[in-house]
Amino acid sequence: MSKKKETEEPLPKKEEKEAQAREHKEPVKATFSNERVLTESSDNAREFYNQSRYGNLLDDGRVQLSLIEALYLIEKKRLVAYDSRNKEIYFEPFLKKSQKVEPNFWVRYCVYKDIRNRGYIIKTALKFGADFRIYDRGVKPGEDHARWVVFPVHEGSSLTWYEFSAKNRVAHSTKKKLLLGIVDAETDVTYYEVRWLRP
Repeated sequence: MSKKKETEEPLPKKEEKEAQAREHKEPVKATFSNERVLTESSDNAREFYNQSRYGNLLDDGRVQLSLIEALYLIEKKRLVAYDSRNKEIYFEPFLKKSQKVEPNFWVRYCVYKDIRNRGYIIKTALKFGADFRIYDRGVKPGEDHARWVVFPVHEGSSLTWYEFSAKNRVAHSTKKKLLLGIVDAETDVTYYEVRWLRP
């Protein structure tokens, strides 16, 4: 009887475990205004950046998220966004607002979501002339360079040879591999890696 008590005592009580789980799942609050999404200044918000490199960490402890990052976190129930009147913005209205701001938003979101769900960190790559850059699993921005640049494309759209060549040049000049993320009508994504070949 005493042995059983000894083994039970070091383990946390069931109520404590449930409280810890609830605490961890509490969604972060954020404000959506002027095409920007800013989180509250909290440990959970900073964890977005520190653990998974969502957004950019600001000096005041808040995290500035891109529209795509915010929508993904809303869909995962890890973020609650409010407008300037402090009214919650749900997934569909947030998506509609984002589509007005950013061209090709839905196709880009499908690729972003698919890459994140596969366990990779994906960040914007506008300064490289691409939509996104992707890091190998377990690698965070700042620790090493991104491995790929990715261009999301809808299966019904077309690229000229000039556009295709330009995407190749972007990847080659930044020493990254080129991925084309083709999004079909069911929002499934197929990836094609394109490489330079010298004859």
